[in-house]
Amino acid sequence: VAIPPMPKADPCLVVIFGASGDLTKRKLIPALFDLACIGCIAGQQFDVLGTGRTEMTTEEFRASMREAASTSKDARKFSDWNWEQFEKRLHYVAGDINDHGFYESLKKQIGELEAQGASSNHMFYVSTPASLAPPIVQGLGKSGLAKNAKGWARIVLEKPFGRDLETAQALNKEVLQVFDEKDVYRIDHYLGKETVQNILVFRFGNSLFEPIWNRNYIDYVEITAAETLGVEQRAAFYEETGALRDMIASHLLQLLTLTAMEPPVAFDADSVREQKVQVLRSIHRMTPEQVTERTVRGQYGPGTIGGKAAQGYRGEPGVKPNSRTETYVAVEFRIDNWRWAGVPFYVRSGKRLGKSETEIKVHFKRTPQAIFAKTPDDDIEPNVITLRVQPNEGIAMSFAAKQPGSQMKAVPVRMNFAYQDAFGGQAPVAYETLLLDAMRGDPTLFTRGDETENQWRIITPIEEVWQDLPAPQFPNYDAGSDGPEEANRLINSECRHWSRLGE
Repeated sequence: VAIPPMPKADPCLVVIFGASGDLTKRKLIPALFDLACIGCIAGQQFDVLGTGRTEMTTEEFRASMREAASTSKDARKFSDWNWEQFEKRLHYVAGDINDHGFYESLKKQIGELEAQGASSNHMFYVSTPASLAPPIVQGLGKSGLAKNAKGWARIVLEKPFGRDLETAQALNKEVLQVFDEKDVYRIDHYLGKETVQNILVFRFGNSLFEPIWNRNYIDYVEITAAETLGVEQRAAFYEETGALRDMIASHLLQLLTLTAMEPPVAFDADSVREQKVQVLRSIHRMTPEQVTERTVRGQYGPGTIGGKAAQGYRGEPGVKPNSRTETYVAVEFRIDNWRWAGVPFYVRSGKRLGKSETEIKVHFKRTPQAIFAKTPDDDIEPNVITLRVQPNEGIAMSFAAKQPGSQMKAVPVRMNFAYQDAFGGQAPVAYETLLLDAMRGDPTLFTRGDETENQWRIITPIEEVWQDLPAPQFPNYDAGSDGPEEANRLINSECRHWSRLGE
C-alpha cells in the first residue's frame, strides 16, 4: 500500500498508561508499528513501555499486541518479519497508578531501558478514562519523570478532557502544575484526518471560496457524524458519557471551528489554535429556554440495519434497563461574530443510524430571482458544498446546469472530488499523524487548554438543563433510521432541512 512520505520522529521512549486496554490494541500499537515500518521511527532509538493493572510479562504483552496488530486494518505493513523487528522494542510493567511507589519502580524501569540504549526523550501517553488522569499526572510530577534533565518530556491526554467545565478547569490546573503547556498534547483523533486538515487548504488556499464564506452568501451549515455501530463493548464508558460529551464536545465542535474560523496568519500551532478559540468564544452559553428550543436528544430502540436485526440501546450488555443516556444529539449553534451573525450551524451525531458518514454541508442562499422557473415548483436548488470526512473522503459541489432539450430548464448537477481517485495510494491513519506530530513536538493538530475549557463552557449548560428536565420518552428512534423525528423541528423552515443520510 503506497503511503505518502512522512517526516522522521525524534528518538523517544513512549510510555503508555492503560496499555492493556482497547485503544492501545486497536489504534496506538498499529499506528506506531506502521510508523516504524515506513521509516519514521529510528529503530535503535525507539521503545514502548506499556503499563497497566493487568499482570502480564513483556512476552505476554508482545503476544497480545501481535494478535491485535495482525487483524488490524491500521497495521497496513504487517508481516511476520516486520513484527519480529518491531516487537523487540515493546516492554511491559504492571502497576497501580494510584500507588506512589509504582512511579519510583517505573522510573527505575525507564533507567534500565536507557542503560540498554533507549532514548532519554519521554512521551507519556495517558490511554485511560479522564478520571484517572490526575493521579498519573501527580505521580509523574512527584517522581521527577515530568521534568527530564537529559531530554524532553511530553504528555498526551486522550479525550474526553474532563466531564464538564469545572472538571476540565481542574484537570488543566493539575496538568499545568507539572508540565508546561508546550509539552501538553490533548488529542482529538478527528484532527489527524486528512480531510479535516484539508478544510483549511480548501478555504484559505483558493480565492474562489473564501470571499463567499460568510453570512452574505451562506444560509446554514450542517455537520453530521453518523454511525451504524452501537456501543459495542464500551457500555460502561458510554453510560457515563453519552453522545453530547463523546462527540459534540470534542469532534464536532472541532469541525465547526475549522469551518468557521478566520484566516490564521500562518499554519502554525499558535496561529491556528487562536482562531479556533475565537470561534468558540463567539458561541454564547445557552439559556435554559434556548436549550429546550435548540437541542434534541435521542436513544435508539430495536430496528434493522443492513437487513440485520439490531437491538435497542437498553438491551445492550452493561446498559441500565431504564437508561437516560442519549445516543443521538442534534444542536443548533449560533456564532455571534461579524462573519456568521444569523447563520445557524446545525450539528448532529448518533449511533445505530442508517448510514455511517461524517461530513460538513455548507448550504448557500438561493438566487435572488428564479429567472429560469416557469412555475413555483421549478425553483432551482441552492448550491451546496459537501466536505466528506469519512468514508470516501472528498469534496463535492452542487450547482445548476441547463437540462438538454428545447426548454430552458435548470437542474442541479454535482461535481465530485475524491481523494483516492486524485492522489491514489492511502492517506496516513489519523493516529499515525498525531503520534508522529507529538514525537516531533508539533502541537498544531492538538487542542490547547483554553480551547478545551471553551468547548465545555458551551456544552455544560446543555448537560445541566437536560439533568433538570423530566426523563425523555426513550427510545425515540429506530436503529437503522436517520434519528428521532424531533430533530426535524430544529430545521423547520421551508428552505432548510436535514440531508438524508447517504445523499
